[in-house]
Amino acid sequence: MAQTIDHETNRVAVGKPTRRMDAEEKLTGRARFSGDLAFPGLLHARLVLSPYAHARIVSIDTTAALAIPGVVAVYTADTLKMAKAHESSRSQAPLARDEVFWCGHPVAVVLAESEALAQDGADAVDVDYDPLPVVIDPLAALQPDSPVTRPRSKDETSEIAGGGTHADVGNTQAEEEEQEELSQNVSDNVHMHIGDIEAGLREADVVVERTYRTHSVHQSYMEPQSITVVPEQTSGHKMRVYASTQGLYNARTDISNALNLPERQILVEPMPIGGAFGGKFGLVEPLAAAVAYAIRKPVRLVYTRQDEMLAGNPAPQSVITVKLGANRDGTLVALQARIILDSGAFPGAAAGLAGHLISSVYRCPNTDIRCYEVLTNKVSVGAYRAPDAPQTAFALESTVADLCQEMQIDPLEFRRQNGLRGGEPSGNPRRPTLPPLGLIECLDAIEQHPLWKERQGPKEPPAELAGWKIGFGLAVGGWPGGNDVAAAACRLESDGTVSVVVGTVDLTGSDTSLALIAAEAMGVPSSQVNVAHDATDTMPYSGATGGSKTIYSMGPAVMAAARDARQQILQIASDMLEAAVDDLEFKNDSVAVKGVPGKSLSLQKIAQASTSFSRRGPVYGQGRTPVPEGSPMYAAHLARVAVDPDTGEVRVLDYVAAQDVGQAINPPAVEGQIHGGVTQGLGWALFEGLEHDENGQLLTATFMDYALPHSFDVPNITPILVEVPSGPGPYGAKGVGEPPVIPVAGAIANAIYDAVGVLPTEIPITPERLFNALHQ
Repeated sequence: MAQTIDHETNRVAVGKPTRRMDAEEKLTGRARFSGDLAFPGLLHARLVLSPYAHARIVSIDTTAALAIPGVVAVYTADTLKMAKAHESSRSQAPLARDEVFWCGHPVAVVLAESEALAQDGADAVDVDYDPLPVVIDPLAALQPDSPVTRPRSKDETSEIAGGGTHADVGNTQAEEEEQEELSQNVSDNVHMHIGDIEAGLREADVVVERTYRTHSVHQSYMEPQSITVVPEQTSGHKMRVYASTQGLYNARTDISNALNLPERQILVEPMPIGGAFGGKFGLVEPLAAAVAYAIRKPVRLVYTRQDEMLAGNPAPQSVITVKLGANRDGTLVALQARIILDSGAFPGAAAGLAGHLISSVYRCPNTDIRCYEVLTNKVSVGAYRAPDAPQTAFALESTVADLCQEMQIDPLEFRRQNGLRGGEPSGNPRRPTLPPLGLIECLDAIEQHPLWKERQGPKEPPAELAGWKIGFGLAVGGWPGGNDVAAAACRLESDGTVSVVVGTVDLTGSDTSLALIAAEAMGVPSSQVNVAHDATDTMPYSGATGGSKTIYSMGPAVMAAARDARQQILQIASDMLEAAVDDLEFKNDSVAVKGVPGKSLSLQKIAQASTSFSRRGPVYGQGRTPVPEGSPMYAAHLARVAVDPDTGEVRVLDYVAAQDVGQAINPPAVEGQIHGGVTQGLGWALFEGLEHDENGQLLTATFMDYALPHSFDVPNITPILVEVPSGPGPYGAKGVGEPPVIPVAGAIANAIYDAVGVLPTEIPITPERLFNALHQ
């Protein structure tokens, strides 16, 4: 059962448990996704993927494929005319030209009348390869004498998914970095430092240092990468796009650049998304649009699950060394870290973001953090729920547990003593003091929970786990909070209901939360409000949906639009009721004169009056949001696990997740985010990881080999909603999607440490790895 720590209000909609608007059509199977749409003459696309991790393309023979009845066309990088095909951009140059850079690199695309025929055609394409040296290990790729992963231009930069570079989140590179001898495979490196790290380490009474490894993890959404593109000859558009994407405008821009077409000629329609978690900010849209534009017929491209593993954009692998120094009184005085992120074949691991994340949890006067993004012959990476945060939190929180054990200090008290607090100096001249933070409040909530108190008593396993060892693990984590510009419209319909028009994509019930915000701003029941999505031609502008910024950025725009519409309604009602605006109030679906029973007008009558032949005009409110400062969000997690010392098997028995949500707009939706994030975090901690052999062959290319948590692996999860309101957020709301996944691996590792005295340093913590660690 969820617990809530909040501030009581008299609100009419915000904070009230509300069923998701999309629940019925998704539960009944009526929702239509981009891969469900049918059009006359539809062709199916299938990719031809490289079996080599690095090789020169000698020739591509499509004769046999084109001879198969029903195969319509085969395109390669040379025959598919894309405007930026020679650039070093995976989305703009999606088909390999001259060389392949990872096992799974697309070299051709086959179009056929059915998916089966397209697959037959793909299997018949004959590609002659000349193998080249393969670089798989990021540590080896970092060395100056390493073979080069691939040719690249010097101006390639690491982009954070959704927009932005490391300069947005970290300090600039130090001068001495220019003298460091680095491999040509290093696509980004950042050095962040405050104070004097050597002096801090000398001052410390206790110093601990450990190195950690994490594996690349796939987002594993239910709906794979999916897009249908329909060329048009009318309405001024060249094509209509139905894509499973987190950003409609992003997709339009990417397609415009790839085909050198004006954006106004590309119409991107909003579609339901069967999961994304950061993996659908843009990958297949330019390719699908290019083949549809070339053949002038509707084209559908839907990844198979194996395509996802081989040619998706998973989270990066990492190697992280953390050194912490503290005094005997529990004061943290030194934090040193070296973070190496494996970005695969293209930049994108956001080294600066990783450095910012590891340095934005605890106060420390002396920090020195070096971050490297390294290219290897593996699939290039993308965002996955709190990019870089699960990896850095696992390393940092595990080292904190080791430090607390060495000092014999309470792990919660250490975190409370050193954790960041709102109002403290930030070190950022653009924002001198930290905004309201909920890290300490989350720790307080964990301390008050019975599970925390239980750790003091006997650690007896359940009867069915006799002989197993019980342990408790604490970990915290934070996310800086995304932000973006947004606009919204609010329209009064003829039946008296209200339509809110937005350009965001509805992920995990965001439409329902936006409806609650609009209802609160207008003072009407949420049942009166609907959320509508237009296509890119007509919808108000919105950035991509992700980074825990949808409600935080779009919410204020919706609130402003609803308030504008409310004022217009009151003006019309004032004329019709012959009463001052200040004397009017909303009552359910009507506007009434305060204190005068029976003197009211329904919103339906007001709407009809506004659109009749009069001087009033229709009600159409508008709102927009500038780029606000982000509102950092934190979580504290506590896990109880059982470990079988004879086999290394781990079972998570209970889990408590306290999270600062600012204001829970729709509490059940927030609790659902926490449940889902913790479950995905369990995947990071215990099950998931892409594995390659020394030749770059992916060994976990299907769900037969790539392990995901099953329902019986998920314990009882108790969310605690801590509410420390954010100033810029709507009604104090903060983002909630990223934090739940961040502390999980650290909490599980620390619980194992508590149970058996061995601290895991590699995730996933498989039974084999733990068994070996226990018996070394």
